[in-house]
Amino acid sequence: MAAVLLGLMFCVAAHAHVQPGDTPPDALGTTRDGRQLRVSSLHGKVVVVSFWATWCGYCMKEMPVLANLQSLATRRGLPLQVVAIDYREDRRTFVSTVRVLRPRLPGLLMTWDPDGTLGRPYGSDQGIPVMVMLHRDGRVAQVHVGYGEDMLDSLVAEINALLVEPAPVVAAAAAH
Repeated sequence: MAAVLLGLMFCVAAHAHVQPGDTPPDALGTTRDGRQLRVSSLHGKVVVVSFWATWCGYCMKEMPVLANLQSLATRRGLPLQVVAIDYREDRRTFVSTVRVLRPRLPGLLMTWDPDGTLGRPYGSDQGIPVMVMLHRDGRVAQVHVGYGEDMLDSLVAEINALLVEPAPVVAAAAAH
């Protein structure tokens, strides 16, 4: 009986994570200046959310790649926003890291998830890095947990595929 209950708990936990097609939680963390960032404020853009930490070597290697992707999208007028969320580090580490990285990583929105609450629905409790891609209508397109450099080309291909999807229909325009 205990084994069955334990198995059921693992099944429920495995299915508790956000999946492609789901509407994600709205919160995307707090910026260095204390502003709350929300998915709903980025509606109409492909959003790439990356959970990172200074102790995660791959995460730190990935940040310049994401910043270059954001810069390229901005120059080309593409509807993309990369959000880099510092995962489970203290405020002092977050603030000082953003201060150092900001000049080298322009265009990235950098926020903070001090206790892991924001990352948990995406599987960050299984490890980081975690990358979440959102369609322009805000729905989850992809969730990648614990990936590496060998996936870089496929991640960029997924982002490019999202960028060519049609813009979401605005409810007011659809009513007319």
